[in-house]
Amino acid sequence: MNYRSPLARARGLGSAKQGTHEWWRQRVTSIALIPLIFWLAPVVVSLPHADYEQVVRWIATPWNSIFLLSFIILVFYHATLGLQVVMEDYIHTEWLKMLSILGMKLVFSFLALASLYATLRIVFMG
Repeated sequence: MNYRSPLARARGLGSAKQGTHEWWRQRVTSIALIPLIFWLAPVVVSLPHADYEQVVRWIATPWNSIFLLSFIILVFYHATLGLQVVMEDYIHTEWLKMLSILGMKLVFSFLALASLYATLRIVFMG
């Protein structure tokens, strides 16, 4: 027989206060991505008409490389946050959920590092 009140049994089982923090991080990254999308969209539209040297020269300019590196970091971080929420909501087996989140974070980290490496290689080596 349990003599604890319903409130005493429920204590410690409520919100871990992480959901709000993650929600804000996703909103901040999405707001930060808006001007970067408006900066990148015209370039992507003009890329089919540019040759390889023009694209390398464009990436190697200081402001473009800073904006491109910022875009890469923010887009992968934003995607990681969003996909983690989807996995937490729709995968109900705990071990599969953790394995999926870990795998997704490893794949996104690798892709982000590869993108950053490729951009920095163009910037510093041409």
